[in-house]
Amino acid sequence: MTASLPSTCFDIQGPDGVLRAESWGPADAPVIVLVHGYPDNRSEWREVAEQLADQYRVVAYDVRGAGDSFKPTGRAAYRLDRLTADFKAVIDAVSPNRPVHLVGHDWGSVQSWEFVTEPSLKGRIASYVSCSGPCLDHMGFWLRGRLSRPTPRHLYQFVIQMLKSWYVYMFQLPWWPEAQWRLFIGKHWPTLVRWTEGTIITPRPTQVSDGMHGVWLYRANVFQRVMAPRERHAQAPVMVLVATKDNFVSPWLSEDLSRWVPSLERREIKAAHWVNVADPVGFASHVRSFIQGPKVAR
Repeated sequence: MTASLPSTCFDIQGPDGVLRAESWGPADAPVIVLVHGYPDNRSEWREVAEQLADQYRVVAYDVRGAGDSFKPTGRAAYRLDRLTADFKAVIDAVSPNRPVHLVGHDWGSVQSWEFVTEPSLKGRIASYVSCSGPCLDHMGFWLRGRLSRPTPRHLYQFVIQMLKSWYVYMFQLPWWPEAQWRLFIGKHWPTLVRWTEGTIITPRPTQVSDGMHGVWLYRANVFQRVMAPRERHAQAPVMVLVATKDNFVSPWLSEDLSRWVPSLERREIKAAHWVNVADPVGFASHVRSFIQGPKVAR
């Protein structure tokens, strides 16, 4: 087994609490910020970070509610504007004078869409790689488009995505998702992922807590944004990695993004949802080639 590269863990004071971050690579190199999804924490990025640390300072942080970061409760604490404030605190701490390259997976991708379309962050993000997590506003317009033009293909796409989003509806229930994490899911999470995705994930000490707190992300944002979408335009080049075997996010959700992303690259990969864990070498290769490609300014 290859030894892990050394990393440095440190705390960042966010606007509402302390965020735990970890970095790899040279301190003076261009910065890549990795944002994890649900129900994960920064550890899901370790192998990807190690692949990129030869040329970049790679920073992964536990989003609020996950890992070793602070854990607020309640809907308001998990709104996208609070997550954006956390991200700003992170980049102010790790790269105050230079734009960062941003990479998001799952809910890390969902919130990173908010960052890259946020006018106040224009110039702070050099590029964005999105995987398995749509912009909620873009998704809202996508759903409207499918229903306003109800061709057989559009209706099929709409129904399939609604079925894939079954867990989103469950997470709106009070106390039930938290109880399931505490009583069953937390103990068996690696097994469930292996059965459904064929992906091996490492058990985490904070898994139950990550799952319980993270449901507030769905309660605070999904229906609010999808039902009343805003026109959000990306302010940096974007690459969307489309996992064609994703059990949760349909490839069709990213088909109409040129409306919102002036500089867009879309790559389909034969992979399941946790491709960054299942194939960190391949995932990192996609990130590196995009960052070093012609769309991204140096």
